[in-house]
Amino acid sequence: MTYLSPLAYLLGIEGAALLRGIREGNADQAFVEARIAEIRALLDSPDLARAGGVTAVPGGISTAEVYRDWAATYDQPGNGMIELEEPIVRRILDGLPVGVALDAACGTGRHAAYLSALGHRVVGVDASAEMLAIARERLPEAEFHQAGLDRIPLPDDAVDTVVCALALAHVPDLGQVLAEFARVLRPGGHLVVSDSHLLLSYLRPTGPRPPGHEGRPSILAEYHRPLSAYLAAALPLGFQVRHCEEPTRPPSITRGLDTRPTDMSWDLLTWCPEAAEAAHRGSPVVVIWHFQLQDTASA
Repeated sequence: MTYLSPLAYLLGIEGAALLRGIREGNADQAFVEARIAEIRALLDSPDLARAGGVTAVPGGISTAEVYRDWAATYDQPGNGMIELEEPIVRRILDGLPVGVALDAACGTGRHAAYLSALGHRVVGVDASAEMLAIARERLPEAEFHQAGLDRIPLPDDAVDTVVCALALAHVPDLGQVLAEFARVLRPGGHLVVSDSHLLLSYLRPTGPRPPGHEGRPSILAEYHRPLSAYLAAALPLGFQVRHCEEPTRPPSITRGLDTRPTDMSWDLLTWCPEAAEAAHRGSPVVVIWHFQLQDTASA
């Protein structure tokens, strides 16, 4: 069980702001005293005291359930990860040879549609029937399969490019999935991966979902990894790193959030906007990798 407390989260943000300020040399006396005063105010807040916390079940909700509910609004403006990763992924894709492209965990088909516009013959794979329905409507000429990333329904050496966007944090065995990507890629093929960044998971841990069948709030199981984990899984398979980028969150992390909430959501950051900005400033939100599978025949 995990106890999720709004007060504890806000105190953690204040602590992160102080530690970053000390580490980076910009925590002057006024900043430190403001954080201490804010911490005292948070501890004394009757609203936060009444809010208490919730005990949630880790892994008590599945990825399929989350994306079933999220499919209709996934592509709407305001998804900060998409806004950060999409331009970088597309810039990489713009420089790759046109061929057969696999959009792995294609979701609603946003990258599949872009690959198709570039001239690729596109295959999409996703485990969510609801997300696939939107992808098929968006790109009726493409080939789509409902399947997991650990068993891609394609033969060996079938594609020239694999794109996997914002999905590997849902995969418990990274090595098995990357091995599947290596299997379906032709020698010399390209793999472009985006994923949520490990550091973001500390500043914005996964929030609770409504009570499930056990009557308790649930937390989606996620697998946030250090950059070394991607290398440890990819390099033995013959992947070579061509590019890696860690875009950071733009300023004004609290802009657009609701004010003064007391439930366990990221709108809580409006309680301490200066600390929230300081804690998040310059922190990577996603990581984007461009790998190329070694062509042993021409090596």
